[in-house]
Amino acid sequence: MPDPVISTRDLTCRFGNTVAVDRLTIDVHEGEVFGVLGHNGAGKTTLVRLLNGVLEPSSGTARVFGLVPVADGAAVRRSTGVLTETPSLDERLTARENLLCFAALYDIAAAEAAARVDELLSELGLAERANDRVGTYSKGMRQRVALVRLLLHDPRLLFLDEPTAGLDPAASKQLRDRVRMLSRTRKRTVVLCTHNLVEADQLCDRVAVLAHGQLLALGTPRELRQRLTAAVEVVVEVDPVQHSVAAGVLERLGIAVPAADHGTFTLPHVDDERVPELVTALASAGVRVFRVEPRMPTLEDVYFSLQATGARR
Repeated sequence: MPDPVISTRDLTCRFGNTVAVDRLTIDVHEGEVFGVLGHNGAGKTTLVRLLNGVLEPSSGTARVFGLVPVADGAAVRRSTGVLTETPSLDERLTARENLLCFAALYDIAAAEAAARVDELLSELGLAERANDRVGTYSKGMRQRVALVRLLLHDPRLLFLDEPTAGLDPAASKQLRDRVRMLSRTRKRTVVLCTHNLVEADQLCDRVAVLAHGQLLALGTPRELRQRLTAAVEVVVEVDPVQHSVAAGVLERLGIAVPAADHGTFTLPHVDDERVPELVTALASAGVRVFRVEPRMPTLEDVYFSLQATGARR
């Protein structure tokens, strides 16, 4: 496997007696959407600053593209982009003027910068307002301008801090689609810091759950759900006239059969690996199956369970 884009080992950052990041060890790989979940003060923003060379760690190590961020900060930041929850834009300037200023900071040639700004503004639905002052923009529009700024220099590693905050549903979907495209087709690596657990579940290949700077859990959303419980609630809807046949099949499989509601069984605590077996057995018995819906714990369930566990430590 290629070297990870991000690698930390026992990374720690203290502010006086406060430990913001506590012995964090993670690897993030190319093309991965990596979620960092945690309450306010969990260490998410401090971690982003450490990985961009803005803060120096108290102990431990961090590598980004093989570089040491605090020593090679300028080189690291040429390959990264950061989108904060509250974008810093000059409200006196137009969107185009803001973006051309940032392009100049990245030494993008004027002609190339102008073309890229226009292309990205158009893609994000801002072309008609490109020459309006940012001070007249809504919060969601400012967030889209900040996203254009993030993408101007085509960074290989993107840090997104609550990227859909303030966006309407259509703009949120557009941004999520853009993140998927960057990850899947452009092989860009994305670190998503968010409180939006549904969004994290939809977007992230893996997630790290933090509490008070410590890593509580790391894995795919599915792995974390299975860690909470391997059993799922399964809703099975069959032809109501075949209720008795279906109940008999389920009993022979050793599955407790609650009362059915018009041919719909709600089966608690079924091992998710047995769901295909259940469907096959019903079909083999000639039962007409209209719906099978496994209901696994959500990432939100996992998150609050882990946070409760962390709080008791």
